[in-house]
Amino acid sequence: MTSISPQVLLARMEASRRETRHHLDLVQRQIAARAERVTVTQKAKSSGRTHKRSGSRWTPSDERLFQSHLQALEFQRRGEIEALSRKLARQDAAIAALRARLEPHPGINEKSAA
Repeated sequence: MTSISPQVLLARMEASRRETRHHLDLVQRQIAARAERVTVTQKAKSSGRTHKRSGSRWTPSDERLFQSHLQALEFQRRGEIEALSRKLARQDAAIAALRARLEPHPGINEKSAA
């Protein structure tokens, strides 16, 4: 069995962490986009008003509606979000531990030199 250099291992761990962070960000963007689409659709159906191509105005009540949809969608996907968040925390801890192991300890070198 071949051993992996600690620097290579650290690079792989950091790449894996970036991938996990990207996936979590993607899930959150998907949720926000879906909440916005649902809000706009619901707003258009409920108001019965039409707007020019320039778009509609986003009112405080629309923002509240958007936030409620956002919370509902986040609740639906909470398992996936929590799993990715836990994985990210584990990866952060593992990377920090490996970096601490790789750092030279200045106190040890000073004692051996004296």
